[in-house]
Amino acid sequence: MTIVAEDDAIQIERLELGPFGTNAYIVTCRKMRDSALIDAPAEANIIIDKLKNTNPKYILLTHNHMDHISALAQLRAGLKVPLAAHALDAGNLTSPPEILLSDGNVVSLGNLKFEVLHTPGHTQGSLCFRAGRYLISGDTIFPGGPGKTSSPAAFKQIIESITRKILVLPDDTQIYPGHGDSTVLKKEKDEFTIFSSRPHNPDLCGDVLWLSP
Repeated sequence: MTIVAEDDAIQIERLELGPFGTNAYIVTCRKMRDSALIDAPAEANIIIDKLKNTNPKYILLTHNHMDHISALAQLRAGLKVPLAAHALDAGNLTSPPEILLSDGNVVSLGNLKFEVLHTPGHTQGSLCFRAGRYLISGDTIFPGGPGKTSSPAAFKQIIESITRKILVLPDDTQIYPGHGDSTVLKKEKDEFTIFSSRPHNPDLCGDVLWLSP
């Protein structure tokens, strides 16, 4: 449990949970104390305890893979707040989300506003959530590369999502991924420039790093 970002307006706390070391994020408006939970990997009791001094308003899902939703049913029962996800990732959830999010939607949280970015590739309904210079990216982009893809078509799709939605953001954007530590967008832009200058196998997919030989 680590506070990874904090300023006058916002606090972002990262909780690394479950057998896959999946990150859940608690985002809190510092003035109003309203909070949102982003992803529900495991250990619901720890998450609920961390939310105690806030006013939980939403559970937001970056995508529907099991390592990001294992605690969802318990958290929905305990928190009784609306679940928000993309329609294309809602199908395997045990109960439907109250809110279906689309690209360009804005989620208000106290005085904070989260822009919703639809970034398909890792899953068809993958979402990122942006508040100012902070981006919670799920499994779309990590330090050093994109999220894992299941086919060459999905890899092309995730690269398009990253180039059209993420690399256009300011260089000082802080990226908080679904696993592991954060990164800064300038570093990813520089490494992607090297990646995109090289020839690649048309069947490229799976786990890819920008600076792979």
